[in-house]
Amino acid sequence: MKVSEKPNIIFFFVDQQRWDTCGCYGQPLDVTPNLDKMAKDGVLFKDAFTCQPVCGPARACLQTGKYATEIGCHTNNKMLPLEEKTIAKILNRNGYETGYIGKWHLASFGEHDGPDDFRTKPVPEERRGGYKDYWLASDVLEFTSHGYGGHMFDADGNKKEFPEGRFRADAQTDWVLDYLDTRSLDKPFFLFTSYIEPHHQNDHNCYEGPNGSKEKYADFVAPKDLIPGQGDWEANYPDYLGCINSLDMNLGRIRKKVEELGIADNTVIIYTSDHGSHFKVREGEYKRNCHDACAKVPMVIYGAEFVGGKVVDDKLVNLIDLPRTIMDVAAIPVEEYDYMRGRTLSEAIKDCDDWEQESFMQISETKCARAIRTKRWTYCVRGDFPEGWTMQSSADVYYEEFLYDNLADPDQLNNLVKSPEHEDVRAELAVALKRRILDAEGASPEILPAK
Repeated sequence: MKVSEKPNIIFFFVDQQRWDTCGCYGQPLDVTPNLDKMAKDGVLFKDAFTCQPVCGPARACLQTGKYATEIGCHTNNKMLPLEEKTIAKILNRNGYETGYIGKWHLASFGEHDGPDDFRTKPVPEERRGGYKDYWLASDVLEFTSHGYGGHMFDADGNKKEFPEGRFRADAQTDWVLDYLDTRSLDKPFFLFTSYIEPHHQNDHNCYEGPNGSKEKYADFVAPKDLIPGQGDWEANYPDYLGCINSLDMNLGRIRKKVEELGIADNTVIIYTSDHGSHFKVREGEYKRNCHDACAKVPMVIYGAEFVGGKVVDDKLVNLIDLPRTIMDVAAIPVEEYDYMRGRTLSEAIKDCDDWEQESFMQISETKCARAIRTKRWTYCVRGDFPEGWTMQSSADVYYEEFLYDNLADPDQLNNLVKSPEHEDVRAELAVALKRRILDAEGASPEILPAK
């Protein structure tokens, strides 16, 4: 394929969005009409999962096509190694213009407030993962902005302030549209736009939606895994949905701009999230766990062969599949990315019978854990480290922590990890999980029964 014929690719990436907030995944309120339309035009992956339910590690996996432990980015505040091959570097070599707008979360390393802390400072060019043609970002966007007010940094390190009274996702999309308007279109572009919404606002300890969100979504229908009186969802879910509705409106703005520019037939748009949210119902945490509320993500692709309103509901897919998918869409020679994990999703939309029916996940920070998700079972094991924050990347010995029957218990409220009736199930899943750990990490740990 000639470079001039290659499709443009827009990666619309959001932060901490549950899959069940979208109409195309069953949300009863009209929160995501534009994503729902994109699903009807393109392909919806019903069972999509993260490979690492933490912001930075998930981003490292997406930029490299490797597991977080392979990269050395298994926790936040781990710099993406400068020598790593990335999707941007490969696309650059193959005639693509590469641009990045939004939250990066892969520049800082080591102690906070030291020389390698770029959470609130401009990201140096060498730490941008190969996005060399356009850059407008903050390493940790939630540290340089709020729902209203704040800034990013341009390629020269200058602050770019959000206009007063403009919601953050709207302002970011204004800049995305500016980017699209200024493309010469004489070669294809790859734009990765990474939104912080609907992530909670760390310093305010709450979710911040557009003004009026609390009233607009006051009558939300609570997912059944969110237990009344537990966590902080009762106060925050309306703002959470408000953030997602804002993202959806901005997805619509981008699709409209692509149409106006006359490039809709040659542009692929990918929509997904790094992970979901428990709203502190599980272990007082928003993420970092194996449960679907945290691990399952929305994933919709439109363009190229991803058209026709297809719903892929017979295969489990993973964020780790997306780098290979991007390479495939861009017609990059396989030898340039044959080290990448996962499989191209162009195979998942076909009637292939060798798609592995399980999804593997590494979990870090509040624990060191590994999990496997099949259609029926969720199985998770945990390293024997002290409770609380841990920097451990792996363990030689894991103890069984969770087992859920997703068919009988879709809300994952009944932990079967100590059930005598499920001993054989756990044994079978332990074998599969150890195989996946060996493949990803080069060592096979011991898995022992729950303490």
